[in-house]
Amino acid sequence: MVSLDSPITIIRPEIIEFGVGTAERLGKWASDKGYARILVISDAFNAARVEALGLKGEITVFADVTPEPDTANLDKVLAAANAADAQLVVGFGGGSAMDLAKLAAVLAGSSQSLRDVVGPNKVHGPRRVALAQVPTTAGTGSEAGIRALVTDPETMAKLAVESIHMLADIAVIDPSLTFTVPARTTAATGVDAMAHCVEAFTNRKAHPMIDLYAIEGTRLVGKYLARAVKDGTDAEARAGLALASLYGGFCLGPVNTAGGHALAYPLGTRWHIAHGAANALIFPHVLAFNTPSVPEKTRAVMDALGRKTSDDVQSVFDAAYGFCADLGIEMKLSALGVPDSDLDAMADDAFVIRRLLDNNPRDLTHADIRSIYEAAY
Repeated sequence: MVSLDSPITIIRPEIIEFGVGTAERLGKWASDKGYARILVISDAFNAARVEALGLKGEITVFADVTPEPDTANLDKVLAAANAADAQLVVGFGGGSAMDLAKLAAVLAGSSQSLRDVVGPNKVHGPRRVALAQVPTTAGTGSEAGIRALVTDPETMAKLAVESIHMLADIAVIDPSLTFTVPARTTAATGVDAMAHCVEAFTNRKAHPMIDLYAIEGTRLVGKYLARAVKDGTDAEARAGLALASLYGGFCLGPVNTAGGHALAYPLGTRWHIAHGAANALIFPHVLAFNTPSVPEKTRAVMDALGRKTSDDVQSVFDAAYGFCADLGIEMKLSALGVPDSDLDAMADDAFVIRRLLDNNPRDLTHADIRSIYEAAY
């Protein structure tokens, strides 16, 4: 772990609008800036309620964002962006829509391709269009970050782009946009937000400046997630989860996730399991595995979730598993259609995600990863 005097860089959108009823503030902001040509990147459901954003002018809506988007989906987005010649790009949806909006904002009309910018700090700036992010789920925290992920369908690997030029000019977080999210999705995305916080909190690069957001985000999920699953119109609970998701996004930039996300990614790329559901299924296994390396922080995590445990690994696993299972989340790979014959290939895929595994507080060998998949099966 790093110490208090270790250097760290914190990056945030210049403007963050937060609270029930704030969605329409985006329209006023865009009008004040003089943006007349606007491209909204969304999925089919959210595309039908773009009017909630209060946008005026020539509005083009790309409504074909897919879950866990791949390079083909990005190509369609870029074609739409080039045709729209927008002054403002808006990501309106979950993490997939917001990630594609980031990439559209920097790649449309650029001489750079996706392959040119994969990795950290390879995007040429400055960006020529404005970028706004409006999340409609409480999980990814993508509205606050500078990373975007798309899947390469040939290698089944996530291609990660990181750049300050993908930072939103404004993030508008209106919890009322999440009222219609189904209970099962609410549960999974809420655990995803919590996993961002927990993996940053227990990370080798964990920093006291980020720990504050990480443990509070975890506490918010512990307090409000079950409430929101039970009653999707509970405004306080939805706002608590939206804030937890935002805090999780704050954690991703300077610290990032670790082993949990590395092991979750193959579930999405190979078997199209939703990102939140994949993270929830993996979460108790990796948290328990890491406990011997970060016992005090693990105890703080479980206290924040309202679950008392001992330092015993099995105690941690049982409590974390129970937290997720009690939300109605499926916790067995076999029940999600993953064949046991694919566990070796999944372990191969996860083991090479060094950008995340190298953050893990305890080394995860290939055998460890394979054992976790077997235990989760």
